[in-house]
Amino acid sequence: MMNRAFLIAIGLTMVAGSAFAQTPPPASTTAPAQDEKKADAPKQEDKRTPEQKRYDDLIKTAKSQDGVFKVHKVDEKIYWEIPESKLGRLFLFNAEVSEAPRALTYPGTAPMERPRTIKFARRDKKIQLKNVDVSTRSVGGDKGTDLGVKQNSIEPILFTFDIVGESPEKNPLIDVTQLFVSDPQDFSVRAAIPGAMGVDSSKTWVEKVKAFPTNIETRTYMTFMMGRGGGGGLQALLGGGGGQYDASKAATVVHYSLTELPETPMMGRLKDSRIGYFTTGFTLFGDAERSAKQVEYINRFRLEKKDPKADVSEPKKPIVYYVTQEVPEKWRKWVKAGIDDWQPAFEAAGFKNAIMGKIAPTKEEDPDFDPEDARYSVIRWAPSDTANAMGPSIQDPRSGESISAHVIVWNDIVKLVQSWYFAQVAATDPKAQKLPMSDELIGRLIQYVVCHEVGHTLGLEHNFKGSAAYSIAQLRDKNFTDKYGVASSIMSYSRYNYVAQRGDGVTSTIGVIGPYDVFAIQYGYKPLNAATPEQEKSALDSHLGQQVTNPWLRFGNYRNAQLDPQKQSEIISNDPVEATRLGMNNIEYIAKNVLVPATSKFGESYDNLAEMHGELIGQWMTEVMHVVRVVGGVVEYDNHVGRGGDVFVPVAAAQQRKAVQLLMTRAVRPSAAIFDPKIFAKTRMTGFVSSANSMSSAVLRSLLSDAKVSSLSDFEATKPGQAYTPSNLVDDVVNGIFTGLGAPKVSTNAFDRNLHRNFLKMVDGRINGASASQTDLRPLLKAALKNVAVQLVSAQGRAADKVTKAHLAETLNDVTKILADTYSKGASSAPTPSLADLLAGMPFKYEADHKHGRDCWSRMAPAELIELK
Repeated sequence: MMNRAFLIAIGLTMVAGSAFAQTPPPASTTAPAQDEKKADAPKQEDKRTPEQKRYDDLIKTAKSQDGVFKVHKVDEKIYWEIPESKLGRLFLFNAEVSEAPRALTYPGTAPMERPRTIKFARRDKKIQLKNVDVSTRSVGGDKGTDLGVKQNSIEPILFTFDIVGESPEKNPLIDVTQLFVSDPQDFSVRAAIPGAMGVDSSKTWVEKVKAFPTNIETRTYMTFMMGRGGGGGLQALLGGGGGQYDASKAATVVHYSLTELPETPMMGRLKDSRIGYFTTGFTLFGDAERSAKQVEYINRFRLEKKDPKADVSEPKKPIVYYVTQEVPEKWRKWVKAGIDDWQPAFEAAGFKNAIMGKIAPTKEEDPDFDPEDARYSVIRWAPSDTANAMGPSIQDPRSGESISAHVIVWNDIVKLVQSWYFAQVAATDPKAQKLPMSDELIGRLIQYVVCHEVGHTLGLEHNFKGSAAYSIAQLRDKNFTDKYGVASSIMSYSRYNYVAQRGDGVTSTIGVIGPYDVFAIQYGYKPLNAATPEQEKSALDSHLGQQVTNPWLRFGNYRNAQLDPQKQSEIISNDPVEATRLGMNNIEYIAKNVLVPATSKFGESYDNLAEMHGELIGQWMTEVMHVVRVVGGVVEYDNHVGRGGDVFVPVAAAQQRKAVQLLMTRAVRPSAAIFDPKIFAKTRMTGFVSSANSMSSAVLRSLLSDAKVSSLSDFEATKPGQAYTPSNLVDDVVNGIFTGLGAPKVSTNAFDRNLHRNFLKMVDGRINGASASQTDLRPLLKAALKNVAVQLVSAQGRAADKVTKAHLAETLNDVTKILADTYSKGASSAPTPSLADLLAGMPFKYEADHKHGRDCWSRMAPAELIELK
């Protein structure tokens, strides 16, 4: 879904023009003799200028077409004839990969970091292509400020073209071939091809050019010379398995778009931190506050009512997404439905039929239609084993107006959503208990994915607060979920309803457009009677004021997400602890009753069993980490002055204590249903105990991190007598680890013994040496270990077996050494493992980073990462 790095594409819906493709030049012919020509006829005076003569000579064999510029193709050269009226006008120049080797990249990749804003200027006998920076502006009205901004916004010349001719209208003719075949630095697409060293010009040419009223589309067959080690690139980053590319050359088809920006920019709408929109920003000088001011306009499509007086009107120009022909036919109706799902939100903003999906025409139906065309917003399907989707769009940098969007869905998203739905919902949905799932169910899951990604193209950010909007009781209520879904926003990472239990009767388990989504579209798209963005602020503030009393409308993104348990991904409900407890019950039911029959087929391998068992473990760990966030958690309420109370509110002490209790009873020791020896015997050669230890170690390191202890110390200082303190945490954790030492007969199993050893090793690092904690954690752990030592002395005489007795003796010896700071003396020092390191051996994928546009559909985003120190 990510200040945000996105892949991008551009388009405008305009009238189609003509096109031509590369063809060999016609054979030369000899003009017939002019027998009837009179010898004494007077010669006509040639009044053409030398430039006009060269123009006529160049284009006499050209294939030409009209558009925003006239475009002429002569053999393999491309010429632009730029009207005088277009000099100085602003354009966006962008590139997109159309075809490429699977091992390197995928169709739809936008290799340029962002489209360039450019303009053309004439100087003597040359045309300059200039980069235009609109990120610094002045309010206007003060000559000094205006001059200063102008002097600090000098436009660099990126490319210079010789004027090779001039039309009768005196429009300059330039040869732009090198712009498209040389991969110039300022427009380079090489970054999309891992290992690419440079262009092989002998194997590179312009395949096709199309000219339209506001844009020119150019398609280049580009061959790159490759270095060693190519491949893996974006495919690997997105979770695909493209593999290594071993050829010396890589062929890529690149689509370039030059799009004219509107002469009059759309009026921007100001960003507010209480609502989640991607933005286009600039620095403003000369305003009333006298200092430089950062201004952000939200990204949105231009919608204008046909009937401005009507409460609900059709727009002059609707937002249309074309479902391209490469989308598998059986999924097209579901992809289209994911687009159309947004219609009610726009109706609430005053627009009827404002957004719609259409099936793209075939080449036979419309030869001029091209999914890379800058006039169209499209949903594309990439034949890749990458399991992901993204929804990039491109904006007018002056206003935030979205020009077009290119949503990309990779083929293996089908596999991903099936796996997740199985792990989360197979306990309650019989349709999920048979693999592979039906096309209808998979179609609904694809619809959800597309709806989320289309939301991004409409301007909407991820809203993690949307996952925390509904209560446990509401999520277990059939009538409620039928009406409101599983979260207040489809832009959250709520996924599916893993909270509902068997017997609740809940059947609406997949996310839908929620109250926040409607609320956000109203903020961005509802017409307001104002002449400037500043004049809209009062109405927008009143709209956002509803959030104070309605939690369904609240927004929260990545800001302060490390501490806020209401800003998590892969979660639903406002009670992470109870949600995880119920989710664990469902996972255990699936493991006991559904997993083996759903994944096992006579005569086939156990690969499916291993894969889906890994999904269950991954879901289990994801839910466990939701509970870890509660401890030391602070909920952020983005209240503005005069609206609402405190901005930062600690999680209630009782809820934090409840979280630690659940972790100690069900997370640090393995579930018998998940860690079933019968399943491991068919799926893993080793690692039965070590896998459980990895999970418990991740939990304990997170709980006893300096970040958490510091947060708890803040609570203790600011709310004395009411807070869950560092002392409470240490006592609850240590007692949970060494539970059972006071039993009449003390018995341990392999998991207990490894848990004790790993815990003491971690505690030694928190107490002693260079990595020792500088918080209250250090003295508290020392005091707790002294109490454990007393219990161990007593427990040795009550050991139920010799293994337990030996373990208790060893543990007492280790505790003594830790307190004396001799436990690790002489041992080789090793860096403290990260959470990702601890989970590296687990049978599920752990993502250590997240940036929207690449990882909307990875299991764990930074919201799950806990700072370990």
